[in-house]
Amino acid sequence: MRYIFNFPDIGEGLDEGTIVEWYVSKGQQINSGDSLVKMETDKVVADIPSPKSGVIAAIYGKVGETIHVGNALVEIEIEGVSGAAAIEEAAPKEAVKEEGAGVVGTLEIAGNNAFLPASEEGTKENQSTTEKTTKKVLATPVARAVAKDLGVNINMVTGSGPAGRVMKEDVHAYLQKNGTSSPGRTVQQTVAEDRVELKPLTQLRKTIAKNMLQSKHNAAHMTVFDEVEVSELVRIREKYKEIFLKKEVKLSYLPFVLKATALALKKFKALNAQMDMENNQMIYKNYYNIGIAVDTEDGLIVPVIKDVDKLSILQIAQKINEISEKARKREVSMEDMKDGTFTITSFGSIGGQFAVPVINYPQAAILGIGRILKKPVVKGDAVVPGTIMPLSLSVDHRIVDGGETARFINQIMEYLSDPVSLIMD
Repeated sequence: MRYIFNFPDIGEGLDEGTIVEWYVSKGQQINSGDSLVKMETDKVVADIPSPKSGVIAAIYGKVGETIHVGNALVEIEIEGVSGAAAIEEAAPKEAVKEEGAGVVGTLEIAGNNAFLPASEEGTKENQSTTEKTTKKVLATPVARAVAKDLGVNINMVTGSGPAGRVMKEDVHAYLQKNGTSSPGRTVQQTVAEDRVELKPLTQLRKTIAKNMLQSKHNAAHMTVFDEVEVSELVRIREKYKEIFLKKEVKLSYLPFVLKATALALKKFKALNAQMDMENNQMIYKNYYNIGIAVDTEDGLIVPVIKDVDKLSILQIAQKINEISEKARKREVSMEDMKDGTFTITSFGSIGGQFAVPVINYPQAAILGIGRILKKPVVKGDAVVPGTIMPLSLSVDHRIVDGGETARFINQIMEYLSDPVSLIMD
């Protein structure tokens, strides 16, 4: 019996994923629970386990291709045919949902093209769905982009990829054979394609773009800038840096900022809230989960450190080290990304003093930390050398008023200028 496993709905409203790595190949014996493929979704990179034990008879999609929820990932031979015979008999087929089974897969009798229906009516419905699906052209994102740029109707191109997918080379071959492109297109325009590099958008980059637009369209951004003198913070960090290293924990300034922010949020609840327009209410959160923006090769992601107000500086530093490493390896889980109430971004570690951070909607605010630098400061009646940490605080002005914004950032600055107050308050 042949089992077709479709890309499952793994929650959080995700409807597609990009193949990062295959762990299996045709003819390979697998057990239920074994990882089949690593998929990059909008929020995380996750391993998809096999729901059945058997032999891999067919694989759908190459590394880099986008697969939608409900599309076939693999075919598994459960009984009857096995090994090389399973590979031989596995022909690319469009996936059809098994009635009542969601998107987990479909069963097929080996050597028979008919899917097992729940009823006669279900059979007609599945056949109809299959007929409609087979008319839909499968193509890689790059192929679609090239076809659009060259004015080629991609529905006319015969695909040479897996399951008949149209590849970039197929578009070029079609154009060379038929000499067809959009009206008015010059030879120079066609050749100019070689002067650019086309890369499909990653799931992460699409999510970043979507979230940024959503934030700008739905929140009334206001940003305030300030500087805090942190010479005492620098002294304390230098004193404990080596002690923390002996415990294999890197101590940066960020744990102090997180702790100061969490304690300040407890005093200014509007900064730890969100607006629920559908139900005409405000939601004030009595827990303090702070997201930290982590710069990765693929883009910015924001894992969340939970209950920061209850953690010591050492514990926060440990959490930051762990979550940052997981983020850079794209090993964060859904749980690591969920339920943030406030966000901090530290652009100063790369460069720059001030910025206008974009709110992580639907949160009420985001704090940006700039590059720490030496500056002359006034202490008493004297001008002396000082260490300045620039701060940029963006708030949703629908939720937070100007006065509360100023008092909130002042409270953070008070904590950071006198770090001992973090354990005294």
